[in-house]
Amino acid sequence: MTSVDGPAVGPEKAFILRELTHKQPLIACRFAPAHPFVFATSEDRNVLRWDLNSASADPVAFSGHDGWVFALNFTDGGQSLLTGGADGVLTWWPLAADGPMPSRSIQAHGGWLRSIAVAADGHAIATAGNDRIVRLWSPSGEKLMELPGHERPIYSLAWGPDGTLVSGDLKGVVIEWDHRAGKEARRFDAAKLYKYEGGQGVDYGGVREMAFSADGKYLACAGLIEASNPLGAVSNPAVLLFDRAEGKENGPLLQRSKEDVKGVGWGLRFHPGGFIVLVAGGTGGGNLWFFKPGETNEFARFKLPNTARGLDLHADGLRVATTHHDGKLRITALHAKPA
Repeated sequence: MTSVDGPAVGPEKAFILRELTHKQPLIACRFAPAHPFVFATSEDRNVLRWDLNSASADPVAFSGHDGWVFALNFTDGGQSLLTGGADGVLTWWPLAADGPMPSRSIQAHGGWLRSIAVAADGHAIATAGNDRIVRLWSPSGEKLMELPGHERPIYSLAWGPDGTLVSGDLKGVVIEWDHRAGKEARRFDAAKLYKYEGGQGVDYGGVREMAFSADGKYLACAGLIEASNPLGAVSNPAVLLFDRAEGKENGPLLQRSKEDVKGVGWGLRFHPGGFIVLVAGGTGGGNLWFFKPGETNEFARFKLPNTARGLDLHADGLRVATTHHDGKLRITALHAKPA
């Protein structure tokens, strides 16, 4: 397996290519599609931008949210950054500006805004969060539609290559929407990623992030299983992989580590090579796992130096960005070190 114009992709030979440092713990991250930037969000409520072509380690800060920022995405052909977080505000930024200021902001949700997904053709922006409603917006910020149906906070959204929109919640309910008609099309049961702990009186788990395969055949959901002590964060990372063409009777494939490594699967991406990249963090530290569709266990695992919280895959298929509690954004190369 090779990239188009680079070295062979090989997760078994992964190594940390670069570390970018901030003074506070980091949460989410995204590579910009049209610029040599990587973005991360921080517990100091800022969004940070690093230039990957620069030798400088100092980020540019995007300040304006009144709360942690959980969601990042891009619109306007990759020229605008979208951010959303605990204040429920959706904000547009000119992402390449030297001194970035918001170009527009809207109160998109009551409570936390947890996920932002942009349709591949750019015609719609989907947002969701703790108020349990999926909302669709035009690229300019006009509200197009509301899609109620979830009974618990919505953690994740994803657009498929065929224009399908899905949303996943705390209880493991995944809804596929016929958004053009403004209604549900069907549901997937990801309840294996959810646990109610009666003794502690807490809901735990949920569909933390979702990703479609390039052909739209598979839908992967990240989360946790075997939560024996939710308040102690004792659980195991996992992926539920749905074959969208199969009937409900077959159920999803549960993918998990060969070893008993504790943590939560916070984020995942489908690699162009057809495999899944999962990031997990927790009491077992930070880890990248690599799964192939149809296989229960990973074919490779890479141990990260600190517990991880966010993930993105570069368009070149050779670099993965992860955010960490120690304030570092780490870029891991998915190939052998140059000789």
